[in-house]
Amino acid sequence: MSRVESIELALVELPLVRPFRVSFGTSTGKQCVLARVRLDDAEGWGECVADDGFPGFSGEWNEGVWALVRDVLAPALLAADDVTSDTVEDRLRFVRGNPMAKATLIDAVLDAELRAAGRSLVSWLGAERRAVPCGVSIGIADTTDELRAHVDEHLAQGYQRIKLKIMPGTDVERVAAIRRDHPDILLSVDANAAYEPKDVDTFRALDEFGLLMIEQPLHYEDLVRHAALQAAIRTPICLDESIRSAADAAAAIDLGACRIINIKQGRVGGVLEARRVHDVAAAAGVPVWCGGMLETGIGRATNLALAALPNFTLPGDTSASARYFAEDLTEPFVLEPDGTMAVPDGPGIGVVPRPERLEACTVRHEVLTRA
Repeated sequence: MSRVESIELALVELPLVRPFRVSFGTSTGKQCVLARVRLDDAEGWGECVADDGFPGFSGEWNEGVWALVRDVLAPALLAADDVTSDTVEDRLRFVRGNPMAKATLIDAVLDAELRAAGRSLVSWLGAERRAVPCGVSIGIADTTDELRAHVDEHLAQGYQRIKLKIMPGTDVERVAAIRRDHPDILLSVDANAAYEPKDVDTFRALDEFGLLMIEQPLHYEDLVRHAALQAAIRTPICLDESIRSAADAAAAIDLGACRIINIKQGRVGGVLEARRVHDVAAAAGVPVWCGGMLETGIGRATNLALAALPNFTLPGDTSASARYFAEDLTEPFVLEPDGTMAVPDGPGIGVVPRPERLEACTVRHEVLTRA
C-alpha cells in the first residue's frame, strides 16, 4: 500500500524571453501550478498546463485549478489508503472533466512511485529512444520580415520543424514568404481554432505550400466540420484542442476529422491517458507528435519521455529551455546540433526544480497534509 502523506502546491511565474502571440492573445510570462506529492517513501512533481488570468485557451485556469486541487482533489488522495499509478485516476474520477488539474496530481504520483523504484519514466513507458527530434512554434509577428528573421534564427539553432501560428489576415502571404525562403524545410501552421468552415479557400491556398499539417483550424468541439474540411483539402489536418482523451482521438479518426494528432499530456489528463491516445492513434496508423504549452523543465521532462514512444514520428514542440526562459526552474534543456533533445533517464521524470530558483519564482505556496 502507498499513501499520500502531503501535497505541496506552488504557483510560479517566469518571464518569457520574447512575447508569444497566437490567434487568441499574447503571453509575456509563464504562470503555472506545480504540485509536489509525497508518498510514504518518495516525492514526485507535476506541472499544470492551464491558463493564467482566465480560461481562454482551455476551460481550466490556474485559480480554478488551485481551488479544485486544494478543496477537492487533494483531500480525496490524502484520505485514500492506497494511491498508486494503477489507482490514482480512479481516485479522482468522481470529479468530471478538469483533466489539467487531474494531470498535475496523476503525473506527480507516477513520478514519486518511479523515483521510489529507481526507475525512469521513459523506461516505464517502454520507450526505447533516448533522444527525440524537436520542432519550434513561432508566434504571430508584427511584420513578415520579423517572422522571417525568427524562422532563420531557429533554423540556425537546428530545429527540425518550423510551426507558424496563423490567424485570419496573417496567413497565406506570410506562409508563402517563408516557403519561398526555405523550399525544403518541414513547415506547418497552427490556427488555434481561429477559422470557420467558410474559410475553406484560405486552406486551399495553403495547400500550395507543401505543409506538413494544418493544426486545429476550426472550433475545438467541431469534429464533423473538421472532417468536411479535411475532405476538401490535400494538407493533413492535425487536431490539438479537440483531443482531450483517447475517446476523442478514436472519434476524430473514425470521422476522418484529422490525419495527425497533437498529444499534450497535460491537456488529456496526464501521462497515463496520453499513452492511451498514442496507442489508439498507432492502431489506426495515425502519426502523433508532442505539443507544448510553454512548460517549465518539470513539464518538459515529462513531455520528452512521452515523445520517445514509437508513434511519435514527427518533431514535437519540445523546444529548448532557452527558447522561452532566460532561466528555467530546472537545469536547462538544450537542443543538440542535430535538432534532437536528450530524454532524461534518471529516476521518475529525471529532474527536480532547483530550490533557489523555485523559491525566487514562487508567488503562492500551500501544503496540504493528511488529517
